[in-house]
Amino acid sequence: MIYVSRRRLFLGGTAAAALLPRSGISAAERLLTPSGTEGPFYPDRLPLHTDNDLLSVAPGDGIASGEIFHLMGRVVDPSGTARPGMKIEIWQCDANGVYLHSGDSRRGTFDITFQGFGTTVTDRDGAYRFRTITPVSYPGRTPHIHFKVKSPQGRVFTSQLYIDGHPSNDGDFLFNRLRTDRARRAASVRQVPAPELDENAVKGTFDIVLG
Repeated sequence: MIYVSRRRLFLGGTAAAALLPRSGISAAERLLTPSGTEGPFYPDRLPLHTDNDLLSVAPGDGIASGEIFHLMGRVVDPSGTARPGMKIEIWQCDANGVYLHSGDSRRGTFDITFQGFGTTVTDRDGAYRFRTITPVSYPGRTPHIHFKVKSPQGRVFTSQLYIDGHPSNDGDFLFNRLRTDRARRAASVRQVPAPELDENAVKGTFDIVLG
């Protein structure tokens, strides 16, 4: 499958899976992704586009503010078996800490060039990919990305993704509900430079392990 962005092609299928580094984690060590709260700002109004490229809403509007972040990974079960056909939704605040939600106008005007919400479906290898921005802090919260995974059978898994090693993680009340280091690692993504994908971009691999 090929995901067509408004500005570039996103690879799916085997090609996308080939971009993902092997974790080297055995089935015995693979930890279920911790669930998390949906939060109060699941979009109550959807953007013009809801694809897997969140950096622009419409042609000619420009690129959203923020550091470009390529988020990729696989949805698997604890044995490592791929979970194809899973719909993934992500949503997050813009570079100013504002959500695409009518109840979040207190912190300013939402960046109209940022999609704020995106969706994709895992391919036959369980792989997914998003092009978004690195999440930012806002009062009371460390940087995070909300996500849902919806199975073809209608099951829904909800959680939040954190940035590995961010200095404000330890002060976040939801991050602190993850009681063990393993649980925190299972809910975090490590970012590395990705100049081969976009100028000044970063990338990170986050596998979602569902029971």
